[in-house]
Amino acid sequence: MTDCASDFVIEATISELQQGMCTGEFTCKDVTLAYLNRIAKYDKQGPNINSVLELNPQALVIAEALDKERAVSGRRGPLHGIPILLKDNIDTGDRMHTSAGTIALANSYAAQDAFLVRLLRKAGAVILGKANMSEMAKFVSKRAPNGYSSRGGFVRNPYGPANLDVGGSSCGSGAAVAANLTAAAIGTETLGSIINPSVENSIVGLNPSVGLISRTGIVPIAPTHDTAGPMTRTVEDAAILLASLIGVDHDDPSTTMGKGRSHKDYTSFLIGEGLQGARIGLPKGAHFPHLPAEHQRLIEKEIDVLIQLGASMIEVEAITPLERQEWDIQSLVYEFKPAINHYLNKLSPFVPVHSLKEMIAFNDQYNKKLVTQYGQDLLIAAEATSGTLTEPEYIMSKARDLELARTNGIDAILIRHQLDAILSPGHDGVAAPAKAGYASITVPAGFTKKGEPTGITFFGGQFSEPTLIKLAYAYEQATKHRRPPQLSAGNNE
Repeated sequence: MTDCASDFVIEATISELQQGMCTGEFTCKDVTLAYLNRIAKYDKQGPNINSVLELNPQALVIAEALDKERAVSGRRGPLHGIPILLKDNIDTGDRMHTSAGTIALANSYAAQDAFLVRLLRKAGAVILGKANMSEMAKFVSKRAPNGYSSRGGFVRNPYGPANLDVGGSSCGSGAAVAANLTAAAIGTETLGSIINPSVENSIVGLNPSVGLISRTGIVPIAPTHDTAGPMTRTVEDAAILLASLIGVDHDDPSTTMGKGRSHKDYTSFLIGEGLQGARIGLPKGAHFPHLPAEHQRLIEKEIDVLIQLGASMIEVEAITPLERQEWDIQSLVYEFKPAINHYLNKLSPFVPVHSLKEMIAFNDQYNKKLVTQYGQDLLIAAEATSGTLTEPEYIMSKARDLELARTNGIDAILIRHQLDAILSPGHDGVAAPAKAGYASITVPAGFTKKGEPTGITFFGGQFSEPTLIKLAYAYEQATKHRRPPQLSAGNNE
């Protein structure tokens, strides 16, 4: 396939790709090859975005098989033949590794697909490969920068490979989607890791409520926070992808909470006038003086747009101390040890680490660049805990998080002011919904004069995805801020 022949996938939506395959304009194999061609041009040379850690050696074979199936019996659904990239902490029981970006797990093959991967394959998606990420989902050291992994190196922001933050920790997923290296991607979030890189890469990121999507087969950080979610170029694509990820998994008890609260089709909430009559909370200090001046002006302008589209912006009290202080990760430190030990203990005997203690020792001996430059203070702090979650400090920290984020935070504010959602500029203030285990969605909100992306984020209560999708879609359709990065195969700037 020639370079120009791959351009048909640029900014193509899932629906557009599906229509082209249905009409015979192109095949799933053509689409897969087009993305592979763009990965070769822009990810591994030219701007060297470095967002793709590993490619599925069976991707083209799977694509051909799905083309044959379409010809014989029709499509399975909206994801039939659609290439999807997975964050590298999501298990695939195939010929790809699952390493969470660390060289300690560089040779680890998962025994089986993660539950959500099984659902994607059943829906007919092509698992294109694994996305690079911040090492161990940025839970190694407080000093480690966004986008760095010892296995994959630095992920670069396609809008400014030399100087813009790419976000963390689902940065590879975000950069790949932004640069049109995949139709869509799956990221994971514990405390901002879907929303943050989505803002930085001018894409849509949907962080679902905990309990909607199974975490089985995902390298964990904190089971009370962890979830996976869609990272796409449009709200419609996020809605399509979300529906395919939902299912009750008896190995993840949280998914029983979503039973009867989820929907088979979230596209029914794509309403162009969805902001008419909406009540949206705007925390005090809504002029966001802590933001850089240009970002502040952009957000203020977008608030005016929301009002013009029919929304009422209601000033509300600040959402707890979680909103603007450095994120309190104390509960994560305690939850990490039992969660990661359980995951590592099940790995093949050929993998060199089977416990957190062994991972720390491995890094000291073989991952010297990481240890020397950034250390591994978070891993060490987690190992120092009992691993039983019996410490009073953990119990009180978890109770405090839930009280501040849920009971006296988001829930109280939504009820008190009769709100549909709460607005946050970019990824500022996303700690509260993440700690509550509640849904949030971010949408591109334009660019600074230097080309740095911005976004606005809507969040709400538990299983508020339908409302958030409606609000985000209405805003997206009215503004159309998303634009692809200008990439050059011979430009490293």
